Amino acid sequence: MSDPRVVGKSALVTGASRGIGRAVAEQLADAGARVWGLGRSVDALDELARESGVQPLVADLTDDADTWSAIDRMVDALGGPPDIVVNAAGVFGIEACATETVRNFDRAIAVNLRGPFLVTRALLPGMLDRGSGLLIQIGSVSGRKAYPGNAAYSASKFGLRGLHEVVLEEVRGSGVRASMIEPAATDTPLWDPLDPDASDFLPNRADMLRPDDVAEAVLFLATRPDSVSIPVLAIEPS
Repeated sequence: MSDPRVVGKSALVTGASRGIGRAVAEQLADAGARVWGLGRSVDALDELARESGVQPLVADLTDDADTWSAIDRMVDALGGPPDIVVNAAGVFGIEACATETVRNFDRAIAVNLRGPFLVTRALLPGMLDRGSGLLIQIGSVSGRKAYPGNAAYSASKFGLRGLHEVVLEEVRGSGVRASMIEPAATDTPLWDPLDPDASDFLPNRADMLRPDDVAEAVLFLATRPDSVSIPVLAIEPS
C-alpha cells in the first residue's frame, strides 16, 4: 500500500537479492518509492524487478570498481543521490575465535563493514551537499552484545555500529539523518547452512524475526518527519 510520505522518493537498498534486503526493497517499492536494488544475483534481481518494479543494480560490494560503477549509474539516472539509502547486505557464520579462518573473518569485514562504508562514502557527500537524506545501516544485536561463536560477525557488526556513530555525529545539523536498526536473530537464508533448529545453543527459526519485520522498521524510519532523528532502533520478537 502506498504511503504519501514515501511516494516519489528514491531509495537504494543493498543486499536486495534475498533476505532482509529483498524485503526492504519490496516494502519501499510497495509504499511508492522508486527503489534501486543492489546485489550480486542477476536472476534474483530480475525476479525482484518483475514482481516489485525495483530497478536492479548488479554489483559485488567487495569489488570497489564494480560498486562505484553501479552507484554512478544510479546517481546519473536520478540526477543526484537517492533520498533513502539502506545498507542491508551481509554475510553470517558461526565460528569461535580459536577456530575461525582469516579468510572468513576478512569476508565478514569486507561485506558487513567495508561494504556499507563504501556505499556511504559514495553517496554521503551528495546528500550533505543537498542537505537532505536518510542513511540506514542494518546492524545486529550482535553489534552490541557478545555471543560465543560470533568472532567474525560480531567484529564486523560492532565495527558497523562504530561507523554509524561517527556518521551520526558528522551529519548533525546538516539535514541528513542517520539511523541504525539492530534486529535480533532474523529468519533468512543465511541460516540455511547452520540448521539452527538442530542446535542446542542457537534460536529456533520459528522464534526468530521475519525479514518483513525488519522491513517494517525501515519503513517506520523512512516515514518519520524530517525533524525527527532516530539514531538506533533495536527490534526483537515479543
